[in-house]
Amino acid sequence: MSESKKSSNFLWTCTKAARKANPGRINGGERFFCKAVGAATARALGASMAVLAAGWLTILPPAGRYFGLRADAATVKSKLGERPAANAARIEQSGDRAKLIFELSAPLDATAFVLADPDRVIVDLPQTDFALDPDAGKAADPPHRKIGLIASFRFGQLAPGKSRIVVDLGAPALVLRAACDKLDSGGHTRLIIELAKTDRRSFQAAVQSARIQLAALAHPNKAQKPEPESAKPVIMIDPGHGGIDRGAMVKGLIEKELVFDFAKAVAAKLDADGRFKVVMTRDDDSFVPLSERVRMARDGNAALFVSIHADTLSSAADVSGATVYTVSDRASDAEAARVAEKENQSDAAAGLDKTEDAGDVSGILFDLTRRETRAYSHFFAHTLVNYWRVAGRLNKNPRRSAGFRVLNAPDVPSVLLELGYLSNEKDGLALTSAQWRDKASSQVAEAIKAFFSARESGATVTKTNPEWAPVGKIPSAGP
Repeated sequence: MSESKKSSNFLWTCTKAARKANPGRINGGERFFCKAVGAATARALGASMAVLAAGWLTILPPAGRYFGLRADAATVKSKLGERPAANAARIEQSGDRAKLIFELSAPLDATAFVLADPDRVIVDLPQTDFALDPDAGKAADPPHRKIGLIASFRFGQLAPGKSRIVVDLGAPALVLRAACDKLDSGGHTRLIIELAKTDRRSFQAAVQSARIQLAALAHPNKAQKPEPESAKPVIMIDPGHGGIDRGAMVKGLIEKELVFDFAKAVAAKLDADGRFKVVMTRDDDSFVPLSERVRMARDGNAALFVSIHADTLSSAADVSGATVYTVSDRASDAEAARVAEKENQSDAAAGLDKTEDAGDVSGILFDLTRRETRAYSHFFAHTLVNYWRVAGRLNKNPRRSAGFRVLNAPDVPSVLLELGYLSNEKDGLALTSAQWRDKASSQVAEAIKAFFSARESGATVTKTNPEWAPVGKIPSAGP
């Protein structure tokens, strides 16, 4: 048996052993919020949700104490199939007070609390259709507008049945009110989020009080059973961002939409091949936490994880081309470090609190498995770069590495593909072209096929076109 074949078999043996040793592995993050329904007591939502359960915490600033309170607006049930819709939003602020007002088609229950690092207010809602310009809450650049309590805000779907508003604060603030006022008999309503400036100490106390109360009400997550092993290699395609986390936005181009369309195209081509089981981390415009994406790959017994993104550089519009990233403890260069830092903020963009991912498998077995996995990740990155040359431009340094959280599975070969730069006019045109998307997604699918053909045979993968460089041989883990 060749060294490559031995390496391949050893990786999957280690993977199975690691999964048996610790089936709980990745914690999906802090998934707890509390919800008041007329009293201070609350019930946590089921742990089957891939995101935090909704919560309510309102702060009474005069006494500096914190109570669970009922939202003072009655909920009107929409007709079957209908959801509340927000069709306008505006900010009113002066001095130490601010209001964020949404015009709604029907009243709804709102829940709110504050978080730090960065300072923000989280408002959770039942699923709501936001018929608003995605840039509506974007911060204005000084000196056009002086930043008040509300620096910016964003909104969108967090999970099926749940939406969220995240308010970025320009200064520490407490929530005075987050509730609906009915305007007229037609059911048109305003959601009013009212804030008051406070000092840092009071704000931190509010954050800490919220975390204590919410943690006490949280139900432990039920262990999720890993998927049974598939007879076909499982390919997990991960469209970056989603829901309230839109990713990069440049002149009407929205990253979460572009990468979702591209991911679907890759999945369709792999499905048509018939040799793979293809799974998407999200199949709609929902937000999925980074740790949940990793957990999905591991529990789904993924043989390869491909995360798809599209970068932007406002200060360098001439930078273009695709880049393939792998995970590493130290970034390969400053640009890779910048991209990793930006992508790792996905959870914060959706309003999730910072969490520490629990370690799962440790010791020699873990180190050997991770080393094997990273060797395969580098091999696939090299393969993908070579196949991509047919579809479009590559960045001047197309293979990089950094500490991407979404690539952290120690037993699943993983890469992050940045399709190009939305800030570059040519890349932007390509990313919106159906013809380019078809060609480029075909090359990604072909690279995946070549990767598994090489893994199964242990042979060198070489392009049939003599102008293309050989992709290389599957590497061993090394000493």
